[in-house]
Amino acid sequence: MSTNLANKLRTGLKPQQFIDSMEKNQEQFVAYYNGFEWDNEEDKEYFDSLNNRDDLRCLIVAADWCGDVVRNVPVVFKALENSGIPTEVLIIEQNYDVIDQFLTGGGRAIPIVIFTDTGGFVLGQWGPRPKHVQAVMNQFKKENLDREAADYNEKIQVARAEMGRQYGEGNGYHAVIVKELRELIESF
Repeated sequence: MSTNLANKLRTGLKPQQFIDSMEKNQEQFVAYYNGFEWDNEEDKEYFDSLNNRDDLRCLIVAADWCGDVVRNVPVVFKALENSGIPTEVLIIEQNYDVIDQFLTGGGRAIPIVIFTDTGGFVLGQWGPRPKHVQAVMNQFKKENLDREAADYNEKIQVARAEMGRQYGEGNGYHAVIVKELRELIESF
């Protein structure tokens, strides 16, 4: 049976409402948002062309305290801004019922960007981070199953530092997110 989120459509925050309501990391979020630039005109035209489709909806499970939300959601907002796809943010603490249907490696990780049809049936998802960055966490989890191990916290800090390196300097990773979102949307 397909996952249906019809009961969540039109219950979230619009992108600007989410930004305005941020109590943490708002300045950095807005900096990433304002720093977004299309890597190429073809991607911009593709996302603009989605205005011809009225069958898609986007729900983003997020929270202002999460570093990956602060890095990645501004890119999603910008990519979808002129697409005509209604986009809403569901705050994780009020939507555990949703995030628990989209676990990453068995755990709650955000942001999760969920595309549905107008009836709320899930077509696909992206997140919590670009695939090459997520690969670092996947490897860490595979190698560190015991969260109670004496060196777990030390090792996760190393993994987080490596994820930061994978994101790279500046906003180059924005094009990676745009590419991954485009590939996902093209699949339905």
